[in-house]
Amino acid sequence: MKMISTRDGSRTARSYTDVLLAGLAPDGGLYVPSEYPKFPLEDLKKLKGLPYRDIAFAVKKKLVDGDIPDEDLRKLIDKAYSEAAFGAVPYGNIVPLMKVEDNFYVQQLSLGPTAAFKDMALQQLGQEMNYELKKRNEHLTILGATSGDTGSAAEAAFKGLDNVVLFMLSPEEGMSPFQKAQMGALSGSNIFNVSVRGRFDDCQDLVKELKQEEEFSKLGAVNSINWGRISSQVPYFFSGYLQAAAHVGDEVDFVVPTGNFGNILSGYIAKRMGVPIRRLIVATNENDVMDKLFKTGVYELTPTHVTSSPSMDISKASNYERLAFDLFDGDAGKVKKYMDEFEKNKKVDLRDYGIGLERLKELGFMSGNGAHAKRLRAIQEVNKKGGFVIDPHTADAVAVGWQYKDKSEDVPMVCMGTALPVKFEDTTKEALGYIPERPKRFLDLEGSLKDGAFYTIDADAEQLKEYIRGNMRIA
Repeated sequence: MKMISTRDGSRTARSYTDVLLAGLAPDGGLYVPSEYPKFPLEDLKKLKGLPYRDIAFAVKKKLVDGDIPDEDLRKLIDKAYSEAAFGAVPYGNIVPLMKVEDNFYVQQLSLGPTAAFKDMALQQLGQEMNYELKKRNEHLTILGATSGDTGSAAEAAFKGLDNVVLFMLSPEEGMSPFQKAQMGALSGSNIFNVSVRGRFDDCQDLVKELKQEEEFSKLGAVNSINWGRISSQVPYFFSGYLQAAAHVGDEVDFVVPTGNFGNILSGYIAKRMGVPIRRLIVATNENDVMDKLFKTGVYELTPTHVTSSPSMDISKASNYERLAFDLFDGDAGKVKKYMDEFEKNKKVDLRDYGIGLERLKELGFMSGNGAHAKRLRAIQEVNKKGGFVIDPHTADAVAVGWQYKDKSEDVPMVCMGTALPVKFEDTTKEALGYIPERPKRFLDLEGSLKDGAFYTIDADAEQLKEYIRGNMRIA
C-alpha cells in the first residue's frame, strides 16, 4: 500500500513515513492510500474485549503496512497510550462507551493529557514523527493551525522533543479562556504560539499558503491534513463499534461533531476497512457548511460565526477533499478542478460534476446541525438520563443524534465525545447551573497565563514568514 495525492493524476506513490513528515502534498492535495486495507469480520471478532492498545496496534499495522517495523510500532503505541498519559482505566479501555439510554451512547475520547479527543491521534503522531526523525537524523519545523483543542494537544505531544519545532496558529478571538491558557502554558522551548487577527479559516489558509512556497515546502503538519493523524483516529471507531455491537457483524450508527471533517473521515475509513457502520451522521453547529453540503450537494464558503462550540467554528473542511477523491472514483484531475472552482468562486456543486445526493447516502452519510439552545438541552438531558456531563461539541452530536434515532430500531448509536466539560465551563454552568469540580491538574490554569505566551500577527503571510525565519532552528 502506497500513499498518493488527491490532486496528482500521475499517482506518484510515497511511503507512509514520507507522508508522515511531509503533511500536505506539494501540489496542494492531501495524501490518501492507493487502496484501503481490508479487515475481515473474523479478524474483527478477535479484537472484541481487547485493551485499546491491542486494537490500535492491529489497525495501525494495516495502515502503516510495514513502513514502521511491527516491534517498533508496538512500542510507539504503548508509549503514546501509557498510563502516564491516559491514567489507569479498567481493562485498558481508554475510550469507553458511556450509556445515556438504551442503544444510545457517548464514546469518551478525552482521557488524555489535554482533556480533548485530539490527544488520541496526536500522542501517537508525536511518537511516530519523533521516531522517524531520529531514524533519519533529521530536524523538522512544523506549522499547524487550531480552532481550539488541536493546539494544546499537539503542543503536549511535541513539547521538549529534540528534533521538532512547532509553530501553532490560532484565531485571536473564539477559543475558550481554558483553551487559550492551556496553549499558553505550553509556550517556550520548542513551542511557539501565534495568535492571528482573524478566523480559524485564515489560520488554515496561511498554513497552506506557506506550504506551497519553496522556502517553506518542507514544513511538517500536525493538523488532520496529515495522514498520520487521520490513521491514528481510525482505531477508536473500531473500539467504539466493538463495544456497542452485541454481536460482531451487527450494524452501528456513529454521530460525529464536525468542523474540519477529520474525525468523521476516520469513521468513514473504518467503514471502508470493514467495520459494519450503517450511518455516519455529520453534526455541525451554526457553522453548517457541511450539513448543507450533505443535504444539497453544494459546498459553499460562508462567514464563520463564533459559537459556544468553538472548535467547530470552521467554514473550510479540509479533509472533505479526501472524501471527494472517493466520490470522483480517484480521478485526481476532477478533484483538482472541483477544489479550484471552490477556491475561486467560494462555491461548488457536486451535481455539476455528475455526483447526485444519492451517492452520499450510499456511502452512509447523513447530517444535521445544532444551535446554542439545543446544546444546552442536550447537556441537561445527558446529565439527567446518563448521570454525566458532556461538553458543548459533544452536545451538538447528541442533539443531532436524537433527531435521527428511531427507538423502534435495535441499532446502537454512538456519539463521539470531543472534550471534557472543564474546557467550556461557562456553557456548562449556563446549562446546569453549576460548574463540575475540575481535575486537580487543571486547577487555576487560567491564572497561569503569562504575557508574551502568544505572538500576535495579522492574517498576513509575510508577517508569519518573518516570525518563523526568526525562530526556526536549523539542524
